[in-house]
Amino acid sequence: MAGKRSVICVVKFLCGVGLGYYICYVLINGIGTLLIQFLNDAHGAISDSDNHQRRYLEGTISFNTRQHKDESRSLADDLYKRVRILCWVMTGPQNLEKKTKHVKATWAKKCNVVLYMSSEVNKDFPTVGLDVKEGRDQLYWKTIKAFQYVFDHHLNEADWFLKADDDTYVIVDNLRWLLSKYSPDQPIFFGRKFKPYVKQGYMSGGAGYVLSREAVKRFVDGFKTGKCTHFTSTEDLAMGRCLESVNVEAGDSRDTNKRDTFHPFPPEHHLTTSYLPKTFWYWNYCFYPTEEGPGCCSDLAVSFHYIDSKTMYYLEYLTYHLRPYGYKYRYNPDSEAKKLE
Repeated sequence: MAGKRSVICVVKFLCGVGLGYYICYVLINGIGTLLIQFLNDAHGAISDSDNHQRRYLEGTISFNTRQHKDESRSLADDLYKRVRILCWVMTGPQNLEKKTKHVKATWAKKCNVVLYMSSEVNKDFPTVGLDVKEGRDQLYWKTIKAFQYVFDHHLNEADWFLKADDDTYVIVDNLRWLLSKYSPDQPIFFGRKFKPYVKQGYMSGGAGYVLSREAVKRFVDGFKTGKCTHFTSTEDLAMGRCLESVNVEAGDSRDTNKRDTFHPFPPEHHLTTSYLPKTFWYWNYCFYPTEEGPGCCSDLAVSFHYIDSKTMYYLEYLTYHLRPYGYKYRYNPDSEAKKLE
C-alpha cells in the first residue's frame, strides 16, 4: 500500500509541475505578445495619456477676449476669409460631456464650419448621427461616412476639410497659414506623415489630417468606383492607402525650418528628451527625420493629440493669451521661405 501511495504522490506531483509549467508558459507568452503589439501599434499611447483622459472638467471655461480687443489680427482675419476650413470632430455619445464640449469651447471656434460626427444624433449639442456603431473597430467606417456626409451637404462651404479626434487640440490659425500656400483644387492632404505600409506615406489619425476639396471628391469617388474599400479598421492607414490609389498627394506639412507642425502626442512628450524611448514604435514610423526636445516642434505648430479637458484650456491660454512683454515674433515663416529661395 505504501508503495502505491508513493507512486500516486509522484504522479500527482509531476502532473502539478506539468500543469504549472503550462499555465506559466501561456501567461508569459500572452503577456509578451500583448507587449509587442503595444510597442508596435501606431495607435498605442504612452501610459499616462490614458490617465489624462480620466481627469476631465465638468464645466467649461470662457476666456475674457475683450482684453485683446486692440490686438491687430488683420492677417488672421484675412486668412479666415480666404482659407475656409471645415472641421469635423470624431466623437461619440459617451464623450460629449467628457471631451467634446471642451473642443467646442476652445479651438473649434476658429473653424469656418464645425461638425461633430457621432453614431447618434444629438440636436442639443448638436451632433451628426452617422449609420455606424461606436468602437475602435468602427473608426474607418465613421471616417468614410463622415466624409461622404460632408461631400453631400457641405462641400461648397469650405476649401479644406480637417478631421480631428475629440482629444486633439488644433491651432486653426496656423493651419490656415500652412494651407494658404496651396490650392484646394489640388489633390493633396496634410498631417503628421508616417512611412510604413504606404509608399508615399500616410497621416497619423490622432494628430489630425486635412484634405483639399479635390481630395475629398476623389476619396468619395474612390468608394463608388471600387478603387477604395474598407479593408482594415486602422483608420489612418486605410485612409492613406485609399488616397494614394486615387492619386492624392501626401503633402509635407513641416515649416520652412523643417520642423513638424502636426504632433501625435501632447507637447511634453515631444519637448522632453527621452520621454519617448527609442524602442517605441513612433521613431520607426516618422517619415522625415524627427528631433526630440525643443527642436521637435514648429513655432507654428498645428496640432497635439491625447489632450485632456484641462489641457485644452491650458493650450488655449498659452496660444491666444500669454504674451512676453517687448518681443516681436521670433519666427517669420514667410521671410524664412524667401531666404531659402
